[in-house]
Amino acid sequence: MEQQTAEETPTSNATNAAVKGEASIKPQFLTTKDAFHGFVDSNWKSNGAKVEDVPEDAKDVAPVEEPEAKKPKLDTDNNKSEKPDKKQWRGQNKSRPHVKPTAYDEKRLCLSVFKADKQCHYGNKCLFYHDIGEYMKTKPADIGDKCYLFDTFGKCPYSVSCRFAMAHTTPDFKTMEKADRVKEFEGRNFVKNSLTKDLQISLRKRSVKFPKSDEYLKALDKQKKKEQQENGAAKACTNKEKEVQQASTEPETQQVNVDKQAEVKTIGPLTDVDIIKLRPREKKQVDFKDKLYLAPLTTCGNLPFRRVCKRFGADITCGEMAMCTNLLQGQQSEWALLKRHECEDVFGVQLEGCFPDTMTRCAELINNNTEVDFVDINSGCPIDLVYKKGGGCGLMTRTRKFEQIIRGMNDVLDVPLTVKIRTGVQEKCNIAHKLIPEFKQWGVSMITLHGRSREQRYTKLADWDYISSCAELASPVPLFGNGDILSYEDALKARETGVSGIMIARGALIKPWIFTEIKESRHWDISSGERLDILRDFSNYGLEHWGSDTRGVEKTRTFMLEWLSFMCR
Repeated sequence: MEQQTAEETPTSNATNAAVKGEASIKPQFLTTKDAFHGFVDSNWKSNGAKVEDVPEDAKDVAPVEEPEAKKPKLDTDNNKSEKPDKKQWRGQNKSRPHVKPTAYDEKRLCLSVFKADKQCHYGNKCLFYHDIGEYMKTKPADIGDKCYLFDTFGKCPYSVSCRFAMAHTTPDFKTMEKADRVKEFEGRNFVKNSLTKDLQISLRKRSVKFPKSDEYLKALDKQKKKEQQENGAAKACTNKEKEVQQASTEPETQQVNVDKQAEVKTIGPLTDVDIIKLRPREKKQVDFKDKLYLAPLTTCGNLPFRRVCKRFGADITCGEMAMCTNLLQGQQSEWALLKRHECEDVFGVQLEGCFPDTMTRCAELINNNTEVDFVDINSGCPIDLVYKKGGGCGLMTRTRKFEQIIRGMNDVLDVPLTVKIRTGVQEKCNIAHKLIPEFKQWGVSMITLHGRSREQRYTKLADWDYISSCAELASPVPLFGNGDILSYEDALKARETGVSGIMIARGALIKPWIFTEIKESRHWDISSGERLDILRDFSNYGLEHWGSDTRGVEKTRTFMLEWLSFMCR
């Protein structure tokens, strides 16, 4: 008995003894490994697992429940008082939940099956199908019997993964071709400004060189240090003068002789022009006057929509707003916003950023690797995410940074640099008229003014009287007006204000044939059949741009629904 008691003593004292390096735990919270596994297995069983799958030694172990004091309590009173904010879901372009196609990622075909050697880079770790027969059993049914890509170009690059595959696939899953069509389009590249794999890798490794930008930024840094030294010297001189004035009020025995001090002559503030010598390089000229400009619409201003508007008479098109930092990181989704179709004869890209270094480097990157006719700075974006960083409308209140950005981008670009602004940030505080004379000195080639402030958004009509006064200030630099152009009468009134051209945004979304109405000065009572033809063209352009596989079809549907939320009006 004594021996048995002696053996049990260490076990009973184990929970009370404090071991060095271990935290002391109350006995009610202690458990064993078997009890923990039993608790996990019991939860698994309650979720639908079979009893046979539970280990034998864990079936009889009771789960250790959490003490009553530690269980989370639901604040029922607060839950009852809180009501869902329905207002945040109203309006347009809200972040609505996106439903992904069911089990889409599980039914994809590995691209290695189309290679000559059919070797997959991922080997046994690849999650996609390598057997075309097995893939065809799980693939969703075709949504049509005609493939636009096959009928137009004679070949569908998506082969059996196309959602119209039966139109160009043999019973043994071979892809058919139309030799005459393939030969007709051989070597033609309809879309430009794609991101190459080599450039993407170089951007991610940060091995891309920016010689022109580095030269400008070094000069900018040198100027900043010089200004700091001058400010310090001026401050020291001011302090010395105060000491002299104090000394002059003291007795003569304590006076200090300051007659021999040399005066510090100031030369005024230094600008970039004083330090940076602009190279006498002739830039590409673009005639913006009396043109119809399709606004760079985020989400809806995609390449297929721009093709539709070009067909109806849009003169100038611009890509969707692209973040300069994302472009410098080589993000494929951001570079897709720079793509240009061959029908876009006057095309520009719009950049968003808030610092001179990133914007200047991004401008040099675009200048060297893309084909664009102009580059636009978006200083009119009202989104909080952009504004709080100092970009978008925030640039209008940061004139020093704005100047450095414009001068730097102008220095590295071979194409014109344009700016898009609003009347101001606050509703009744217009500041655009103060910036426009500065833009002329900084080298801006064209200005676009949206006749609303950031706070107004779209709640009130655009102020075309203010746009008219700004157009006079901007001359001879062209200024485009933007806001509330929904018919050809609105366009005629806008041209009477003295603007050089008109930018159209929501009017083009509601009715893309507005460009034809303005050019022909008439109302077009378009029929339902013609509207369906427009949507059919958009869907075909979308399948050509995003692809005719499941991913491309879903993207085309998504952007069509975004557009229809405007067009239905």
